[in-house]
Amino acid sequence: MALFTIQNEFRYEIVRMIFEGGMGIVYEAEQLGAREFVKRIAIKVIRQNYANQKEFIENFIGEAKLVADLIHTNIVQTYHLGETNGVYFMAMELIRGVNLEQFAQQLTDRRRVLPKELAVFIVSRVARGLAYAHAKTDKDGKPLGLVHRDVSFKNIMIAFEGDVKLTDFGIAKARGFLVDNEGEVVAGKADYMSPEQADFQVTDQRSDLFSAGVVLAHLLLGKNIFKAPTAEESRQRMIGMPMPDFRTLDARVDDRLNEILQRALARDLAKRYQNGDELLYDLEHYIYHSGYGPTNETLGKFIRELFGQAVPPAAAQTLTGSPKHTKRTSRQSAKS
Repeated sequence: MALFTIQNEFRYEIVRMIFEGGMGIVYEAEQLGAREFVKRIAIKVIRQNYANQKEFIENFIGEAKLVADLIHTNIVQTYHLGETNGVYFMAMELIRGVNLEQFAQQLTDRRRVLPKELAVFIVSRVARGLAYAHAKTDKDGKPLGLVHRDVSFKNIMIAFEGDVKLTDFGIAKARGFLVDNEGEVVAGKADYMSPEQADFQVTDQRSDLFSAGVVLAHLLLGKNIFKAPTAEESRQRMIGMPMPDFRTLDARVDDRLNEILQRALARDLAKRYQNGDELLYDLEHYIYHSGYGPTNETLGKFIRELFGQAVPPAAAQTLTGSPKHTKRTSRQSAKS
């Protein structure tokens, strides 16, 4: 039985709540059409205590408008922005799968090690999605200057078919779409953000590529070397911790893979990958240069064997979230 029904130009029936985060709630729903047409989707709604706050509503609408035209196999698609009884909601692609946080936990629980080729493959798909999003233009052909700013384990999903999907553009910045207080507020997960993001500086697409490098290192090592007991300590690690030689941390990391990691995680912006296409090329060349390499089907088989297609209760939590916003204070130095 439906919990409630949303009636608008489209009709949706809520099936169950998938996740309740700090600022939003995600439901699994059925989109109903003529002649008993039914499509399973996800519905993202602002939590009631934020529903009357102008900035949250504007950013929610801005996010919907921003991602509406992001149509790519490696990005969770948004179908519709609606409003009912004064509450705004987004109808989104429903992913049957898990996010990387759940994926990593299952690897630990099953005492399995992720093959390095699959780790590289996963991040190569993230790089594909980022390359597309970063190059997106408006209807007049002007670059949007989109930066996701929250590329992390919780915001990367793997479907049981093996598709890798980047989601949650809720704190992304793009010209003309979302309220942005960059320089005064740092938004995102401290243990995945770039050094410039952690230091209250203005970011560009290279910030997301650093975060993708953190994701790759995390997948390979089975831990996030930047994660500290507190968010502030994690931020400081991002800004100043010496970058290790990854070959000494995992014997599977060879010279070439270490070079890729070092370039993705370069604190000097001039030495970092300049765009997603560069990172994508190096990752794909690494896994395919000698012949056959991993595919969606390879990853899908691995994850189905790992989970048995049993989706944990909060499997789609990355369609929403409550990103931490750290305000700049006198005790937190930042470059202007």
